[in-house]
Amino acid sequence: MADNHWTTVGEDAWDERYPFIAQIERRLLPELHIKSEQPHDPIAVYRVPVPWRLMGAGNYAAVVAHPDFPEVVVKVYAPGRPGLEEEAEVYRRLGRHPAYSECLYYGDGYLMLRRLNGITLYDCIRKGIPISRQVIDDIDEALAYAVSKGLRPHDVHGKNVMMRDGRGVVVDVSDFLKPEPCGMWDDLKKAYDRFYLPPLRCVPVPGFVLNAVRKGYRLLKR
Repeated sequence: MADNHWTTVGEDAWDERYPFIAQIERRLLPELHIKSEQPHDPIAVYRVPVPWRLMGAGNYAAVVAHPDFPEVVVKVYAPGRPGLEEEAEVYRRLGRHPAYSECLYYGDGYLMLRRLNGITLYDCIRKGIPISRQVIDDIDEALAYAVSKGLRPHDVHGKNVMMRDGRGVVVDVSDFLKPEPCGMWDDLKKAYDRFYLPPLRCVPVPGFVLNAVRKGYRLLKR
């Protein structure tokens, strides 16, 4: 890997954040046990050291947080999964935008990211929390901004976008350098307009139903 570096903050931030980097490299990484078992399923997380807390797991990495550093999360790539430097490059191109996180630093196997608080659209549907049109429009604008930076939004679905204070944000940009087109977000918008009617917006949808829809969608697209 290339030399570790800051992507959106200057060298004057090093002293302030060094204790957290030490926590990551001396405490978190040696004790965190994650594994990629199936390429199209979230990675398996077997052990997260105390006091770190698992925030989520995707197909490439696990995201964890430390209670003493509430404004930052760490995205740790599973062994053997590529893409870390590409994701750092995506964040470099995005710079600062209200609908995206920022990569503050990356090291061997991990990214240090500014934390985005909110609830995924997947969990909104699962819990019966209404999603406003403003959220959809915000994500549309954010994806158009990414395209203007030479990126190709990919794998944008309900678990990778969030609602925060009534606005939409994008939480996973790891595939934004992939060359092939991706229609996931357009398909989600069509489902929103066709099926997400006001009488149904407060009705919780069980997780097993959403997972069945997700798997059926993947099979259909294949």
